[in-house]
Amino acid sequence: MRGKVMRAKASLNESEHRFSEEERRGVYRAIYERRDVRSCFKPDDIPNDVLARLIDAAHHAPSVGLMQPWSFIIIRDRQVRQTVYEIFDRASRAAAQIYTDDRRALYETLKLAGILEAPVNLCVTCDEATVRGHGLGRQTMCETAVYSTVCAVQNLWLAARAEGVGVGWVSILDVDDLRSALGIPEVVVPVAYLCLGYVTKFGTEPDLEIKGWEQRAPLAGLIHFDRYGATDEARAGELLRSISTKRQGENKS
Repeated sequence: MRGKVMRAKASLNESEHRFSEEERRGVYRAIYERRDVRSCFKPDDIPNDVLARLIDAAHHAPSVGLMQPWSFIIIRDRQVRQTVYEIFDRASRAAAQIYTDDRRALYETLKLAGILEAPVNLCVTCDEATVRGHGLGRQTMCETAVYSTVCAVQNLWLAARAEGVGVGWVSILDVDDLRSALGIPEVVVPVAYLCLGYVTKFGTEPDLEIKGWEQRAPLAGLIHFDRYGATDEARAGELLRSISTKRQGENKS
């Protein structure tokens, strides 16, 4: 009897802070339906209240030592975006040189940036020298400032999906040229250059997967037990079976 009571209490403790089923579905839907959008942008501007919510969501990301090393450069000016597009175009043409044959041909068909099409561009930067947080957690891993900023990017991305706003991350940029174009100091790191806007559609799968550039890796082979290299796909498969069964049920419904 006592064992049953303890199990009941444990079950209660596990669920008392849980979101409702509908709320949980919304969170996971944003995660699974988030896409890196590079095309299909509408010309409609993003209202200030929506943009403010997205940036506020980013600002509520976790950061080591509560350092909050991020800043946000909102770019709507057409000429500034044109300058950034030219930086991207040069970098993209240079990047194409590393590929040959079919891979090169496929690369040249990919749409890799929506800098001019998206009505809002956003550059998320990181001040690694910030004194906020008083160095807590950075003594052995100084990279945590950048890691924290990436958490802010992910927060914004998920909030954007919930708002119906597409986001595309442009990583094919010369950093020094980007710093010059946006007046970013040398000590500040441009972490993410994002294109934001409403879209005509969100893809059912990542665009690069649809076009055959790469496929999603099976999760079971990426789970290690107790130490790196200790993979066990049967054990991992058992762990993941419940979500696989649930997804199959949702697909049927």
